[in-house]
Amino acid sequence: MITTLKDTTAQAIQNAIMSARQSVGAASGMVFTLLVDTPASEYDNVFDACVEAGREHPSRIIVTTDGSARADRLDAELHIGDEVPGEIIALKFHGELADHKSSTLLPLLLPDSPVIAWWPGEAPEPVSEDALGSLAKRRITDAMGSADPLARLLARAEGLAPGDTDLTWTRLTPWRALLAAALDTHQAPVTGATVEAAANNAAGLLLAAWLGSRLGLDADFVSSGGPGITAVRLATEDGDIVLARGDGKMATFTGPRTPPRSVALRRREISALITEELRRLDTDHVFQQSMACLASNVHRHNGQG
Repeated sequence: MITTLKDTTAQAIQNAIMSARQSVGAASGMVFTLLVDTPASEYDNVFDACVEAGREHPSRIIVTTDGSARADRLDAELHIGDEVPGEIIALKFHGELADHKSSTLLPLLLPDSPVIAWWPGEAPEPVSEDALGSLAKRRITDAMGSADPLARLLARAEGLAPGDTDLTWTRLTPWRALLAAALDTHQAPVTGATVEAAANNAAGLLLAAWLGSRLGLDADFVSSGGPGITAVRLATEDGDIVLARGDGKMATFTGPRTPPRSVALRRREISALITEELRRLDTDHVFQQSMACLASNVHRHNGQG
């Protein structure tokens, strides 16, 4: 069921939600509220990702974006009992209302359940002190949605708060799993590590920080032609461990006394990334340690520590 409300208010939206629930018998037991603040240019992709995530995580998903009208106005579109088991509420803020979204969102949060905030594009810094971020237990950003992903990731490493995470980390899940398995198989001490990735790839920089924090060494980040991360090379006393991916889909793994083998390592869509990230509601301490390592590396290289 889709309900459209023009020039509306938070109270009218809440009344329409209750009415729609009674009409379609929407499922109860929603596990959290997800607040999504997206630029208009990314709205369609983000909405589709929310639909996919909502199928696995029954929840109230509130997608906000800025409208183009000059008048101060709020438009809403409610999707209840339609694409997902929970609810998707799309809000478009026009005029000066775009600067006061939190006051509208507060009464729409599910009571007695966690709140998660997600910024698919540019995000405020630090997000924990933002008006929307302060409503949330977890805050999900995406440095790759910024015009300067590396600078944005470094800024977030500096201002990280418990509950913050970034989809650059989620992109690394398959890489980290394969590298951890490789090190379990080849247990010779690692003496050096290099990550090769496209010049603006924040995930590659974070992968190098993760390796550094886990292995207790400085991992190098080297620019390549991409796409994304193209290779990780670990030097050991028995020989190199190499995970190389040239096309963004399949990778080749080689190790000491190990014949080369192909492994699937596809670059994932935003829907898969946010669905995975929403499976976790607590603080990811390994991510926190990796970001702390990244910030420490920057200080050291700049002669500040």
